Amino acid sequence: MTNAFSLAPLFRSSVGFDRFNDLFETALRNEPGSSYPPYNVEKHGDDQYRIVVAAAGFQEEDLELQVEKGVLTVSGGKREPKTENVSYLHQGIAQRAFKLSFRLADHIEVKAAGLSNGLLNIDLLRVVPEEAKAKRIPINGAQKPALQH
Repeated sequence: MTNAFSLAPLFRSSVGFDRFNDLFETALRNEPGSSYPPYNVEKHGDDQYRIVVAAAGFQEEDLELQVEKGVLTVSGGKREPKTENVSYLHQGIAQRAFKLSFRLADHIEVKAAGLSNGLLNIDLLRVVPEEAKAKRIPINGAQKPALQH
């Protein structure tokens, strides 16, 4: 009996970093029904990311995006249909409520979101403040020590 262990669930719910201890915990809590709606997490450059959620049948007013404590939550719920005299012979387009959560790494900000052709695009950007960036310190051999006793 061989068990194949896939790391894919670990990287589905995180954007911008690869911290295994948090990711393992997230993968263990991952419910089997959390694959609706399908989505992609794309990297478009060193500091640019995009989450694409397949939101067929949803309109802008049916979707909500929220960032709180480093977690991006995308939720959606279909409102009641406006036409009362509709009976379905076949209803294959899923319009059930959903909630997706993505843990964002430090300095990842949501820059834009748009709904087009049934796809919700959420653009993310890593914006590292100057004080958090690495600084190169010059070494001057002829300089006297700054501290004197």
